[in-house]
Amino acid sequence: MTVFEKVFGTAPEGVWAAPGRVNLIGEHTDYNDGFVMPFALPHTTVASVARRDDGLLRVHSGDMPGGIVELRLDELTPGRDDGWASYPAGVVWALREAGHRLTGADIHYESTVPTGAGLSSSAALEVVTALALNDLHGLGVERPAMALLCQRAENVYVGAPTGIMDQTASACCTAGHALFVDTRDGSQRQVPLDLAAEGMRLLVVDTRVKHAHSDGSYAERRAGCEAGAAALGVPALRDIPFDGLAAALDRLRQGGHDESILGLVRHIVTENHRVEQVIELLDAGRTRDIGAVLTAGHVSLRDDFRISCAELDLVVDTANASGALGARMTGGGFGGSAIVLAESDAAEKITEAVVSAFAAAGLQEPRVFTAVPSAGARKV
Repeated sequence: MTVFEKVFGTAPEGVWAAPGRVNLIGEHTDYNDGFVMPFALPHTTVASVARRDDGLLRVHSGDMPGGIVELRLDELTPGRDDGWASYPAGVVWALREAGHRLTGADIHYESTVPTGAGLSSSAALEVVTALALNDLHGLGVERPAMALLCQRAENVYVGAPTGIMDQTASACCTAGHALFVDTRDGSQRQVPLDLAAEGMRLLVVDTRVKHAHSDGSYAERRAGCEAGAAALGVPALRDIPFDGLAAALDRLRQGGHDESILGLVRHIVTENHRVEQVIELLDAGRTRDIGAVLTAGHVSLRDDFRISCAELDLVVDTANASGALGARMTGGGFGGSAIVLAESDAAEKITEAVVSAFAAAGLQEPRVFTAVPSAGARKV
């Protein structure tokens, strides 16, 4: 007997999976209409689902305390707090708001995506819910549109002002590739990324920390970016070209804007340029050379965007001092994970050095694993 049958007393109609993601390069650019380049992880959230016809949404998680959370579809309202269940509830709300007819569902979730690690566990939860309901009800929603609906669920229903990258990665990535996305027009390109074949590994180092001062800081950074764009008279910071950055910063200084706004602008403009650099290097077969670009991205996130922390800096500094090709924090910041590009034969040494550095600093041992570009959401 499956867990679904034990919980709901019947068999599911199907099982779906959606992955977490790691972002290779392009951090905090998605809500600035910029460029991102994530890839899907092998870690997934799996949903077993059966339809209902009584207007009830019943959700259960093997990873969360408590039993079944039961909600009425016609009572789903943005801003209500149902804990973790707000994410699937928000997806159902967004689908209904978009005109899709849903009659209810029983859903059981299991996940191997680490929570609080900056690896998009919430996006995996949203996308797997949307995909399952799309398939079961024959809604015909295409993957990019599905990602937008999931983003709307998180922005409006849950109240987190995230960009589109996480949901797009979970819905649209393919195995063996990173996904380049222009978040302004939604165009995508699958970029081959087979590090193992080239004798390299990309390590994810989950610091297992999340600092309290991250609360609200994401929204503050987003508001600061929007203020910078408004001051420069452009729709978004994506519209400031890399070779026009110095002039833009001068205009902001002359307008009396403080250094914190200048730092946000500088990061977004240079980060978009770094995404373009990484694509050029990968296309030219110079994969090892992206390491220096990753490290430059971390410096920018640390000094200009100001969202790193001591633990993330310790990972990056230790890894680079131990022979890594490059390293940077990934995700929203103030904790979570860093990525480390390393030669395959140096990966264990680097891992040991990072673990030892955390022990010497009196920190909890980090979780380290190799990230392999994997498939996006699918029925299993």
